[in-house]
Amino acid sequence: MRTNAMPRPRIRKRALLAGALGVLSATAALAAPPPAAAAESTLGAAAAQSGRYFGTAIASGRLNDSAYTTIASREFTMVTAENEMKIDATEPQQGQFNFSSGDRVYNWAVQNGKRVRGHTLAWHSQQPGWMQNLGGSSLRQAMINHINGVMAHYKGKIAQWDVVNEAFADGNSGGRRDSNLQRTGNDWIEVAFRTARAADPAAKLCYNDYNIENWTWAKTQGVYAMVRDFKQRGVPIDCVGFQSHFNSGSPYNSNFRTTLQSFADLGVDVAITELDIQGASATTYANVTNDCLAVSRCLGMTVWGVRDTDSWRSEQTPLLFDGNGTKKAAYTAVLNALNGGTSTPPPGAGTIKGDGSGRCLDVPSASTTDGTQVQLWDCNDAANQQWSYTDAGELRVYGDKCLDAAGTGNGAKVQIYSCWGGDNQKWRLNSDGSIAGVQSGLCLDAAGSGNGALIQLYSCWNGGNQRWIRA
Repeated sequence: MRTNAMPRPRIRKRALLAGALGVLSATAALAAPPPAAAAESTLGAAAAQSGRYFGTAIASGRLNDSAYTTIASREFTMVTAENEMKIDATEPQQGQFNFSSGDRVYNWAVQNGKRVRGHTLAWHSQQPGWMQNLGGSSLRQAMINHINGVMAHYKGKIAQWDVVNEAFADGNSGGRRDSNLQRTGNDWIEVAFRTARAADPAAKLCYNDYNIENWTWAKTQGVYAMVRDFKQRGVPIDCVGFQSHFNSGSPYNSNFRTTLQSFADLGVDVAITELDIQGASATTYANVTNDCLAVSRCLGMTVWGVRDTDSWRSEQTPLLFDGNGTKKAAYTAVLNALNGGTSTPPPGAGTIKGDGSGRCLDVPSASTTDGTQVQLWDCNDAANQQWSYTDAGELRVYGDKCLDAAGTGNGAKVQIYSCWGGDNQKWRLNSDGSIAGVQSGLCLDAAGSGNGALIQLYSCWNGGNQRWIRA
């Protein structure tokens, strides 16, 4: 948990452009989820439709609160102990372990049919006094002993362990945090993961951090470089947790999906581990949910607390339930997104029709020249109207040309260009039928409704000229 984010408006749920333009009709899709699966009425059940979990952080001290446990039991399928499995709670005196609070959370979770994430084994914060006073080889050995002791107690019982938490520095260095653990040697993270693998080979081993959601940030790139190195050298890392504390100081950015996919492409699973959003923007909650759904290796999502009053940032009202346990608009947005159908696009290509015009997205004169601005034209199923949506978020025509934004402002030309992987060639398929550019956040917009009307970027406003359906 740390600093993070406030919403940047991005329209996205998940119904109209189901999958990769697997659209039914503008009105029908907005009225109900696609027929692939019946709508579920709880977060956990809805997430399970795509093989994911939806979890929450549980505090042992609140397990006597019936309103709290009623919501938690009903809505969530994964539990993370908020503080009860951290270092100071589990080894308050060196070599003397205490699992009473951790076991209370674990037992409640299992008795209510939930799986458990372990949080956290090696961290510069919430160390007991005895550990804070150690350094060098003594601290290194104490870390190893702690990992072994905790994981032995929970061996075979924990789905994922946050083995190392928050080891990278904030700011623009992209380097490691200066902590007592870091000062034992730069290999301390690798040692922690190797120790954890030997202690419980069945658990997924995760690195967990905050402010690594924005792909352009140095901290994100630093963690990415470490994970890439670990995978190349066979260091046992299975997943990366993105805390996702979004607030005004660390806002949600539309490139979060790029971040998740880029890490997944290294061969690790990803998870949203401590989600809370300042002000609980329904749009941002839906965006984050759809980001996870769009990445096949995203295991699931965990919100950091049940009700606003349970949040470590209660003053920001950042969760899905208010202090009275009432569902907020953000809850409905998340549930609708989870109920929106499959998370991966169907294979093959198809035409994309403007809802307002009835005409299709078309490359003029079947041109293959880079820089050709796309237009509206009567739908004819020709090759210059056949668009496929890739796992990378591209809209391709002819197989090797991508829909490309020539700028980031209102009126920027939308053209075809040889695919090269840039964010200006990546698009988000939104539940209201709009298609938004990853780089700009602006919507695909038809400047008219007749044949030859040019396609541009423009601020999203949900007009018929910005809604697109499968013809």
